[in-house]
Amino acid sequence: MELKWTNKALSDLTRLYEFLAPIDKRAAANTVRSLTAAPAKLCNNPRLGGKLEEFNPREVRRILVGNYEMRYEIEQSTIYVLRLWHTREER
Repeated sequence: MELKWTNKALSDLTRLYEFLAPIDKRAAANTVRSLTAAPAKLCNNPRLGGKLEEFNPREVRRILVGNYEMRYEIEQSTIYVLRLWHTREER
């Protein structure tokens, strides 16, 4: 499986870093690092995350990475990271 990040997911990473960095740059960098590493395990097990039925017929799923929710979509042999945010955010 190939892994691709959407522009919105990359913007989410930037937004999260910019929110955390003024408080603790090292923690912000560690958070972004863990979030960018997490989807790699999906390449071997793409259906690891729970399916979000409201997106049918698309195969959109979610995983939790610490306190962050990451949504992704499986299309043929590609996994698209769609969005991510802190679970305390209003979404």
